[in-house]
Amino acid sequence: MASHRFLAACATALLLGLGPVATQAQTTLTMSSWVPPTHHLTRDVLQVWAANVEKATNGRVKFQMLPKHPSAPPGTFDAVRDGLVDVSFVTASYTPARHPLPLLGELPGAGATGEINSVAFSRIHWKYLQAANEYKGVKLLGVFTHGPGQIFTVSKPIRSVADLAGMKIRSGGGISEAAAKVLGASPFFKPASDSYEILSSGIADGIFFPLESIKSFNLDKVVKYATLFPGGFYSSSFGFFMNEDKWNKLPKQDQDAILSVSGEALARLAGRSWDAADRVGLDSLKAANVTIIEASPEFVADVRKRTEPLVQEWIKSANAKGIDGAKVYAEFHEELKKVAAGN
Repeated sequence: MASHRFLAACATALLLGLGPVATQAQTTLTMSSWVPPTHHLTRDVLQVWAANVEKATNGRVKFQMLPKHPSAPPGTFDAVRDGLVDVSFVTASYTPARHPLPLLGELPGAGATGEINSVAFSRIHWKYLQAANEYKGVKLLGVFTHGPGQIFTVSKPIRSVADLAGMKIRSGGGISEAAAKVLGASPFFKPASDSYEILSSGIADGIFFPLESIKSFNLDKVVKYATLFPGGFYSSSFGFFMNEDKWNKLPKQDQDAILSVSGEALARLAGRSWDAADRVGLDSLKAANVTIIEASPEFVADVRKRTEPLVQEWIKSANAKGIDGAKVYAEFHEELKKVAAGN
């Protein structure tokens, strides 16, 4: 009988020991994207990151994709902050007054690829810019940029700054809009998802975009000319974030697991995804017989000269937030070289 009681006690202890595992809390968070399900940001960044989180947390944190994004794209930050969706991302270009510091990654002369720019920008953001707390109200998990921004037009080729004079150019806001103005174009803001309609209807003469967007938004069917700058002449910066209340309710173990696949790891994931999509976009231009123009050294130098005031404006905005803008700008460009060299 004693042995039976001993075995029963062991079994009870084992069951009690397994209890927490069997009843381990599982959290399901919602996520959404303002670009289509087939867009690489949704398919290869948001959903891959979600799968990485699920693996890192051993299935304790899962995600449910909402069938429809709960706001217009520029309202994504507020939608996450207010709990309409738990996880999403948006370009800071859509809210430049609220998020001026991320425009550092958008300035002309940044990285030659999306991965280089994203990783360097991520390092500089977490080292310097995060302290300004421009993403207050949400839990920021990562920042990244898209690939080099280029010029695409319908009516005529662009070989010089003079060719842009008076042209109606769709812009995503931020540095691309400011650059269009100083280059003599007439920019107006529209979300990326409206691009095909405004180009095909003649509302816009051209558009500033990374190569990726040509294929993602079927623009190879409407654009006739592409002017490509080495490394692009602008970019767009993105923030990737979670509802703060949902974050605070997660156990520290799960918070740490999420952070392990966020930050620079997320920046590299997004950058590589964008570079792959840019290659597809370039192939689609060639297949559609779009005239591709390589910007001349003179054109590149003229653009850099005319957009230099945008750099100085960013430095001033950083200084106003207690950040040494000139130092951070210079260090960002040193970081770009390090990442390009494989460091």
